[in-house]
Formats: sequence, structure tokens, C-alpha cells
Amino acid sequence: MAFRPSLYCRAIWLCIAMGSAVAAETRPPNILFLFADDVGQEVLECYGGQSYPTPHLNELARTGMKFRHAYSMPVCHPSRLTLMSGKYPFRHGKVAWGDYPQAAEELTFSRRLQRAGYTTYIAGKWQLCLLKDDPLHPKRMGFDQWDLFGWHEGPRYYEPMIYRNGTVREDTIGHYGPDLYQDGLIEFMKANRDRPFLAYYSMAVAHEVTDDLNPPVPHGPFDRYDSYPEMVAEMDRAVGRMVAALEALKLRENTLILFLADNGTPPEIIIRADGSDLIRTPVVSRRNGLDVPGGKKQLTNAGTNVPMIANWRGTIRPGQEVDDLVDFSDIMPTFLELAGASPPSDQVLDGVSFADRLFGTGVSPRAFAYCEEAVLPKPGGVEPDGVSSGMRWVRTQDWKLYRDGRLFHMSEDPTEAYPFHAEQDDSARHAVRQKLVDAFENLGL
Repeated sequence: MAFRPSLYCRAIWLCIAMGSAVAAETRPPNILFLFADDVGQEVLECYGGQSYPTPHLNELARTGMKFRHAYSMPVCHPSRLTLMSGKYPFRHGKVAWGDYPQAAEELTFSRRLQRAGYTTYIAGKWQLCLLKDDPLHPKRMGFDQWDLFGWHEGPRYYEPMIYRNGTVREDTIGHYGPDLYQDGLIEFMKANRDRPFLAYYSMAVAHEVTDDLNPPVPHGPFDRYDSYPEMVAEMDRAVGRMVAALEALKLRENTLILFLADNGTPPEIIIRADGSDLIRTPVVSRRNGLDVPGGKKQLTNAGTNVPMIANWRGTIRPGQEVDDLVDFSDIMPTFLELAGASPPSDQVLDGVSFADRLFGTGVSPRAFAYCEEAVLPKPGGVEPDGVSSGMRWVRTQDWKLYRDGRLFHMSEDPTEAYPFHAEQDDSARHAVRQKLVDAFENLGL
């Protein structure tokens, strides 16, 4: 998909049109990227959620832009693979679970932002390698500094195991992980307030604790792990704290805040350990008067239609709810366009920039969103045929086509109860089906 030119001239023109001084903020915007883990739309009050108070996210949406049609992969690693590369998982061939293809390390959005003059930091979850095996992996992927918990190595919440710039920290005893991740983000933004930065908070919440360590990670102060409502409360508190930090640093007008979640809500979480046994509890949320079980791992709306909120004071007009299609491949080209950076000259991205929508000068040009049920090899295990083994779909706002031929009218059948097969198509459905078949063919599928 085509990449569009830099927005510098348009940004300056907008400043003049709004009566701002021409000299004000000629540098590209800072980016505060808040990436939640295992949070579907039904969790947030501003999306109709009724189970959990989310006042800070509500305010971010009220004073910014809420996207109704942002689509992830159904689980976390393929979402992150797409996010970092601007390409769908199947483009990378066989990639082990929790890994990142070495050949693509130079092509991440963080590397490209570095080359555009940004200083970069990430805190929280990595999940693109085991850091004990490759502690400097984030540096090769484009991060100047990082504080990342040891995924499948130790705790992420209470007394977490955190790698700081390649070395395990020794100062986490008695601390709560999310507090430390947020402390690092605030210190980074404070130290870099005078130059463009990417501050990426890859949240631990609202994902359950690591489930494959023996003995299990220790309980928190209530002799159990955090409940899902407690993790949602922490997520919302973190958003409020990050926004307050930007206010204190006087950076709100030159910082894009983008909140996004990596996939839908889990159907259950680990609530405590009984010896080596892990005890789970269901997660069911209320939305617009209906009970919504967690849809993580599913290709349905509950698993892939995630919350996304953009807020940029003075640039994004408050109170907008938009229907533009966005999928995770779009994050990279959008960030690059905002930074005035060039896309990889030798690579074709699946993503398209939605910067026009943020500036209020147009809509996203995306014609369809794509999702796949990636079947990824486990490290050291028997490889399946590759990531192409899973089911996949393409969709518009109203229609979704699975590769097995099932067509759903999503605006009338959001739970996918009534599939249309080709032999049932009238002329209108046939035209829709052909459009989506063409989209698969354009992807080479």
C-alpha cells in the first residue's frame, strides 16, 4: 500500500491557520504509546462497558478521538509482530512463538524513529525474545533505553524481574512492577523533554501472571494474584498518571497519546497458586446491558475489535468517534509520517497511515482490515506447516469474509451467528464477496 509524504508543511500551515506562532513546535511530535494487554472494547466505559470504572480513559476519549473499528490479531505475539514491522505475520514465514525474525530487526518502527532523530524507550512487556538469551535485543530493535520484565523468566507484578538496558535490576524487592515501569517512563520523558521522543508503555496489565514457572510466581499482598477488575483499575490509573506527567512537563500540546490494546479480553485468568496448581476464574464483562465473555484467541469481534483512543491537545478535535478501518500494520506508517520519516525503501508495508484522520484533513485510505489465526512453532518444538496454517479473514466495517468462504454481515450479525455461503448470495452479497475475495488475492492469499 502506498506511503504518503511528510506532514511538516501541512502541520505548519495548520499552526498558522489556528493563530499559533509559526515558530511554535516546528519539531515533530512526541509519541506516548500506551499499549494495554488483554483488554477488549467491552472493558472501557467509553465503549459501553459497565463492569469497571475507567475515568481516565473516558477523559482521554472525551477530549480526543475514539476509533470504533481498530482490529488486532487474536493473541498477543502476532499482534506485536505486526505492530513492530508494519507487516502481517504470514509475511515473516515461520517465526517461533515469542520471537522476532532477525532479518526484520532493522525494519521496526522504533528503528525508523531513531533514524528520524527520536530518542526511544520502552517499559513493561517485550515478548519478542527471551531476554535471558538475548539481553540486548531491544537495542537492536531500536530502543535506546528499556525496563522490561523477564517474560517466562520471573514475576511481572509483585517484586518483578526487570531487565534495565540488558542487566537484571536488583532494586525491585518490595515494589509493584507497574509502578516501576511508569516511574521509568516519567523519568525518560523528563530527561528528553527538549527533543522528540517515543515513550512506549507496553503494559503488563491486564494479562495474568506467567503460567509456566515452577514454583509459580509469588502472590501479592493479599495472598493471591490481582483480579481482572484490579488490573483494569491499574491500567486506568496508569493512563491518568502518564497524562498528568505530560501536563507537569508542559508537553501535552506536542505529544500524541495513543492508547491501544493488543487483543480481546481473556476468558479466564489465574487468581492464585495452590502449591504448583494454578487456580483460574472466569472473566465476564457487562457491556450495554449484555454479558460479554472474554474473547481472546477468537477471530470474532470479542477477540480482535480492540479499543483505540488518540489524544493530542490542540491538534485532534475533542469528542470524535470515527469509523475508519485500522489494523495493527497501520501503526508503523502513521508514526513514521508524523515524524517526517521515510518508510523502508526496499520493503512494501501492509499498513497505511491514518495521520490524515488525526489532523482532521481526511480519512484513513484503508479499504479492508486483515486478521489471521497464526499457528506459530513453539521454541524447540515440532514446527507446523507455518503461520499460514490458521484461519484468516478480511473485512470492512460491515462485512467479514473468512478464507473458508463464510461471509457475515457484521453490522447486523456482530456475533457471527448467521453465515452466508456463496450459493446463498444475492447480487448485493455476491458483489461484497467478490470485493473481499479480491482483497485476499491482493495479499497473495
